[in-house]
Amino acid sequence: MKIGCPTEIKPQEFRVGVTPNAAHEAVQHGHEMLIQAGAGTGAGFTDEDYIAAGARIIETAEEVYASADMIVKVKEPQAAERKMLREGQVLFAYLHLAPDPEQTKDLMASGATCIAYETVTDSRGGLPLLAPMSEVAGRLAPQSGSWALQKANGGSGVLLGGVPGVRPANVVIVGGGVVGTAAARVAAGMGANVTVLDRSIPRLSYLDDVFMGRLTTQYSDQHSLTTLLPRADMVIGAVLIPGAAAPKLISREQLSLMQPGSVLVDVAIDQGGCFETSKATTHQDPIYDVDGIIHYCVANMPGAVARTSTIALGNATMPFMLALADKGWQQACADDPHLLDGLNVHAGKLTYYAVGRALGIDVTAPQVILKQTG
Repeated sequence: MKIGCPTEIKPQEFRVGVTPNAAHEAVQHGHEMLIQAGAGTGAGFTDEDYIAAGARIIETAEEVYASADMIVKVKEPQAAERKMLREGQVLFAYLHLAPDPEQTKDLMASGATCIAYETVTDSRGGLPLLAPMSEVAGRLAPQSGSWALQKANGGSGVLLGGVPGVRPANVVIVGGGVVGTAAARVAAGMGANVTVLDRSIPRLSYLDDVFMGRLTTQYSDQHSLTTLLPRADMVIGAVLIPGAAAPKLISREQLSLMQPGSVLVDVAIDQGGCFETSKATTHQDPIYDVDGIIHYCVANMPGAVARTSTIALGNATMPFMLALADKGWQQACADDPHLLDGLNVHAGKLTYYAVGRALGIDVTAPQVILKQTG
């Protein structure tokens, strides 16, 4: 199979979909790896690194898309990239379709087979291709929020860890999954007073045990959140419903409960955001003010630490990429129901129910697709 990896073109996206190690593995499996010139530069990988791994350097994205049987990248294809996809081609990337009707429409029109990292599952009910980036985003969230809290950036001027004689910041984390746990670890490590909200009692028990009293756990409901907002210096939204649009946890009206200069960090922005006032931002212009509350809603937070993120993502995606290349997508998905969970679009049909519900589009079950194409 010819596997193509284009340069990411989303603003301030420095990651790359294939590491030199992954390229080497693919070549060893007998596949041809096509890397767009400069694709790895932002993550610290040179064209020479890929050549040494056995890959071939291709000058333009157009050539990569035209030549490759499968496109492996990081972020969802932008409008210009979607026009280059073709019938029968496989796209393996983060897609986040539920809040993005235009992308969904374009991918369906392309005729391509589109497998989304964020909906591939594992035997424990986890999301193995989303987890490494959730870890990164979760760890970045308190750092980014603490920067936004600085007075020069519009924040209230509260230091996350405080100093002797001055209280630390109150950080509320909504969601105790991978993102929330990573955020709690960093926020507590920075000395903040941390409260984690979740609706899973076993998860709250786990967090209570792991952090050994270094944070407060609380059952998540509207009353709890409303009670915490007036004292919160930072709220981190870390709620995920796999493949679906994120629930809106804080309304615009509730912003009035918060102190001016408090910060909302929306890690769920890729799935539409979990605050009513959230809108996607970039690393170049990451924050904005709504009613005196600073919002940090960067849609590709892990891109800020592209080296770490690329290696972590590459470690997770490589076995699936090789399975797709070695077997073809039909056999790979037939052999692995967890990979089949990643199928979102095939030959003009939407195949993921949560996206269909969010966008009002009819869905064909992926198992039906496999039977039809088998």
